[in-house]
Amino acid sequence: MSIEISNLSFSYGSLNALQDINLSLQEGRFNALLGPNGAGKSTLFALLTRLYALQQGEITITGHSIARHPAQVMRKLGVVFQQSTLDLDLSVAQNLYYHAALHGMSKRQALPRITEELARFDLSARLHDKVRSLNGGHRRRVEIARALLHKPAILLLDEPSVGLDPATRESLNLHIRELCQEQQLTVLWATHLMEEVQPDDPVTILFRGKVLASNTAGQLCQEHQCADISTLFRSLTGVTE
Repeated sequence: MSIEISNLSFSYGSLNALQDINLSLQEGRFNALLGPNGAGKSTLFALLTRLYALQQGEITITGHSIARHPAQVMRKLGVVFQQSTLDLDLSVAQNLYYHAALHGMSKRQALPRITEELARFDLSARLHDKVRSLNGGHRRRVEIARALLHKPAILLLDEPSVGLDPATRESLNLHIRELCQEQQLTVLWATHLMEEVQPDDPVTILFRGKVLASNTAGQLCQEHQCADISTLFRSLTGVTE
């Protein structure tokens, strides 16, 4: 497995944000982490990316302990956080070159990767535009292109479609799925939107800091005799629309 999480717990003072999380990502697949706001998804991402130090439990990424081998782990990860981290007053190119430099890539090494990833997202013509001039969907695509520059094995996306219109959300979701198929990229896509999960996706349902279920969406619906993932979620959590 590309990511193994064992007995992971984390608290903010007396508030238990994550409680005894056990999770394995399927390699080369679109793995969905489904939960409402406040479920603990962003806390989990902060631990996976070492923004927060582990308190209890273990995380192993591509065979390396995140606590003992952080440098090896971070080289394997591409990350898109819920809140945009692009510098709005820099151009697309400047944002991407800066990120590449952080990963030890020279400008000469970075240029073909930037060209390739922007072409993939139909953004080649926006290379020298300031990020501020881009719409929300294009900014998200630049962030994903940036996360892929160093060819990570795993792409983490925390609520990447927040604030986007339905058509852009669907297009972005489909594009990431294509990357999984074409490049065997392992993806963890965190969302609270049920329509972003497909029946054959490995899905983990996170609620109030606990894993309630983990399997493919279709198998979970069959096990719990639910017609779809929305019905399953309501059945497990008691949360209604």
